[in-house]
Amino acid sequence: MDDAGFIFASYIITFGAVGAYALGIIRRARKSSREVPRDERPWL
Repeated sequence: MDDAGFIFASYIITFGAVGAYALGIIRRARKSSREVPRDERPWL
């Protein structure tokens, strides 16, 4: 149990980094989707 703090901190940093990356990807996708004409959007 001596390393529990290090392990928890590693998990927090990892999940935080993955979450920040996913948020950036979603923001970029939303911005890009606004530039596509409405009739050319296959996802709608």
